[in-house]
Amino acid sequence: MNTLEYETPAAARNVPVIMTLLSVMMFLEFFVWGAWYVTMSTFMTEASMTSKIGLAYMLCPIAAIISPFFLGMVADRFFASEKVLAVLMIVGGAAMFLVPGAAKQGTGAFLGVILIHAMCYMPTLGLTNTIAFANMTNQEKQFPLVRVFGTLGWIVAGLMISFMHVDKTATPFLLAGGAAIAMGLFSFALPHTPPPAKGKKASVGEILGADALALFRSPSFVVFAIASFLICIPLAAYYSYAGRLVNDLGKPVAGTMAIGQAAEVVFMLLMPLFFAKLGVKWMLALGMLSWVARYALFAAGAPHAIFWMIILGIALHGMCYDFFFVTGFIYTDQRASKEIRGQAQGLLVLITQGLGLGIGAYLTGEYFNRTVGAATGTAALSLYPKFWWVCAAFALAVLIIFVAFFRDDSKEPVAEPRGFAAEPMQTAG
Repeated sequence: MNTLEYETPAAARNVPVIMTLLSVMMFLEFFVWGAWYVTMSTFMTEASMTSKIGLAYMLCPIAAIISPFFLGMVADRFFASEKVLAVLMIVGGAAMFLVPGAAKQGTGAFLGVILIHAMCYMPTLGLTNTIAFANMTNQEKQFPLVRVFGTLGWIVAGLMISFMHVDKTATPFLLAGGAAIAMGLFSFALPHTPPPAKGKKASVGEILGADALALFRSPSFVVFAIASFLICIPLAAYYSYAGRLVNDLGKPVAGTMAIGQAAEVVFMLLMPLFFAKLGVKWMLALGMLSWVARYALFAAGAPHAIFWMIILGIALHGMCYDFFFVTGFIYTDQRASKEIRGQAQGLLVLITQGLGLGIGAYLTGEYFNRTVGAATGTAALSLYPKFWWVCAAFALAVLIIFVAFFRDDSKEPVAEPRGFAAEPMQTAG
């Protein structure tokens, strides 16, 4: 398929240096998240906050709902993206150092500190994508190679935590805080990425990110957005409770869950080849099919403690994430004009990490409390199938809807917001 050529800053012509900086950025970005997110459920179980796990995993989605408006107002119009990234990371990292004390004060204080960190961190998911895409010349080939370092960061964080045997302690939060501050300081060395819409007269609606709604003029983007939202509902179960399942099997949580990220590395490197063979639609569909298979493996393997099935289900996270989310990032960037790419990435964060995972965290949390509840260890294993089979069935329904109604329109003219003149889209290859 054709690849898009982007206008990039002069600094981006030094491709090896730029790619190295972007790779380090992605490594630190996901090291921060991977250091605490997977083990939060086990920490909360040890701290007698089990019933609030679902609520805790709603905090990042709540922050993600707000982040598109932040990006539309700040990153696209007023300040350089790398400077906004630096400030958010330093403040969010500082918040993580408050977690041990907050947990001793009670659930409310603990959740409050996590929310502060999430409010700072979630906008950076879109910001790092924006910085990466703005400084690349061929996104389909270069972005997977850069994004794979994010996966490596998550893996390294998980392995460090399991190696130190601190899965159930507050240490992962402190590790995340230190890494976030380091990321913030490093961000000042990233290539300058000025706001693409700087100086343009904007209405209130445009400042709040309404420009990105131009994407919904495409029926296929509507289908993609709906499928992205729906598939993230069962995804919340994986993030919230796969670690609990591993813990109930008596295995180290962070190290075992890192297998999923290790698989990500493999499939990320293979993405350019798959893109050429499958195209956007079937990349996305294969990603969703992997979701179905993963939950089915969890459901079948849990009651008999068949660990290889659980491992295989975790390893499928590579295809689940790479083929759906990374392809989705690229597809969204292809469909948006230069002026609204930051908003477009923020919109995707809103739909997936915000609304999808937020509603999913609540629904799966309630369902988990009814099906598995406070049971742990061997007593919990026989209760897991009902929980995971429902997740598998839900993901299968989303896959069928997507395949039936989505048409790959990634080669068609980009979505232009009102008030911007359309620019010709250049292709190569």
